[in-house]
Amino acid sequence: MSQTSESSLSLRQVLTVPYVALILILAVTIGILSYVAGSRAVATVSDHLLIETVGRIGQAVDRHVVGSGAVLEAVFPNGMPAPASIESDLGSLRTRMWIATSLHIDPNNYAYYGNRAGQFMGLWRNSLDDGELRLKLKAEDARTFYNFKGISGELQEASREAKVYDPRLRPWYKAGESARMHTWTAVYIDFRHGGLVATRARRVLNAAGEFEGVVATDISLKGLNDFVANLALSKNGIAFIVEPNGDLIASSASPNIARQPDGSNKRLAAADSGHPLLAATYAEVRDTLASLKQAKLPQTRTFSGPDGQTIHAAFDRVKDDAGLEWITVVAVPASDFMQGVTENVLRTAIVGGFAALLAVVLGLRILGWVAGDLRRLSQSARAIGEGDLESPVGIRRNDEIGQLARSFEVMQQRLRTDKLTGLANRDAFMRRLDGRIHRHRRLADGIPFAVLFVDLNHFKQVNDRLGHEAGDKVLVEIAERLREAVRASDFVARYAGDEFVVLLDRVENRDQAERVRAHIEHVLAQPLRSVDPAPLGEQALGGAVGMALFPLDGDEAELLMRVADREMYTRKFGARGERPWGDSEATRQ
Repeated sequence: MSQTSESSLSLRQVLTVPYVALILILAVTIGILSYVAGSRAVATVSDHLLIETVGRIGQAVDRHVVGSGAVLEAVFPNGMPAPASIESDLGSLRTRMWIATSLHIDPNNYAYYGNRAGQFMGLWRNSLDDGELRLKLKAEDARTFYNFKGISGELQEASREAKVYDPRLRPWYKAGESARMHTWTAVYIDFRHGGLVATRARRVLNAAGEFEGVVATDISLKGLNDFVANLALSKNGIAFIVEPNGDLIASSASPNIARQPDGSNKRLAAADSGHPLLAATYAEVRDTLASLKQAKLPQTRTFSGPDGQTIHAAFDRVKDDAGLEWITVVAVPASDFMQGVTENVLRTAIVGGFAALLAVVLGLRILGWVAGDLRRLSQSARAIGEGDLESPVGIRRNDEIGQLARSFEVMQQRLRTDKLTGLANRDAFMRRLDGRIHRHRRLADGIPFAVLFVDLNHFKQVNDRLGHEAGDKVLVEIAERLREAVRASDFVARYAGDEFVVLLDRVENRDQAERVRAHIEHVLAQPLRSVDPAPLGEQALGGAVGMALFPLDGDEAELLMRVADREMYTRKFGARGERPWGDSEATRQ
């Protein structure tokens, strides 16, 4: 007698349950794959954003300290001998100190000088108009403080110190005395305002070539700390600047100075900051730098932080020729990056379950749509990480994935090109120029490069007579001409309006750059092809091209741009027989 098994499930259940289970398994599988793809995308994007952020901090440090060298050179220009007595050069020295503290009054508002005879003179700028002169002409005297207004204002005695201040015993004097070039003292706490200060010093020789004294300037680091504290990071992200010995210079997560029980202040080390993520990140960076002395920087690291959470970090080292060496660090928990991806995977699972119960086919299509979007995000993130800024994301949604996609597209748009001409935009050009300058300094590349500033002639006539649509066509045509007129290694960008800029990557000398400029001016002077030039009459379009050669005309990006811009206006108005800086320049400013 055969035995038969009876199922307690209905036919509908038999047909539906396995299929629904299969769909649920598929939904879970897709969710896992989506999560993995999203994780990879986030890892790529996080590295890119963290390196960009740590680079911004490094640029802020450069801007903060770069003026200190100019201050010292303004007080005692290179080759100017120091007098044997401050009293013999008091008026001239006071004038130079006033000029020096006017160069970068924030943060370089204090310049001072001490000599081997124990004399001292310092000028503190309270504002653009008010100053304080600190003076002692005999080693055994205390310093006298004088208030005055303007560069040559009458000195009015305000106070005199009770203790004798001997500059020869101060750290800045000893550092400058022993160093052959510019040097930085260690960062210290200023007793007047209780904030962190760094001092840059340089020895000064007399007419016989012998050591005579030390000139120095103080830099308050409060502005740098405020910049780091106000960085737009994630909810739990941190940024900080630290010396190689671990002492904090600036931090977004903790103070850099600790109050002692006796009421005094003490510098705070990263390891003692009381912030677990900051201490753990510094330990990771410290160990990495110790094991990779020659590592290419900036670098990113992923490590296990407090409570086992995954941390993404980026760090860099800021150096200058005076011995400054600081480390800039940014760290963000992976959960901050993954929050949107995690929420989206959960949503995917809910949609998959609902689709399995109500509409299997619709559910599968929705899951496939979500998975496809995440894959496109992953591919776009990977492309951005590899430097490809042209591939569109191609996602139009109103949820978190859509927000992330639009963030990608906004980032691409900012980093990529000018919308009209297809050239690089102004920000991209300035980043390329800054990078070229840093590469020159880092690699000691002796071959100069040039910046060309192009301004079209009579372009307003094109818009007035042919219309703005024709003007746009002309800009596109000019952009194409400029691209074809230079080498593949050169970089062309639209600066603003009818202004373009070109970075000639490597030029042997000024003559070679002049030949390129002449070629570009010739190319620009050719008849227009994109519009009918007849309504323009005899006025050829053409353009004026200003040039600045690095490093002969400047060693900073902004200075090179100003030189090239000014030369362009000189050539433009000189060709017309007008004054270079007439109404047009005033309007432009």
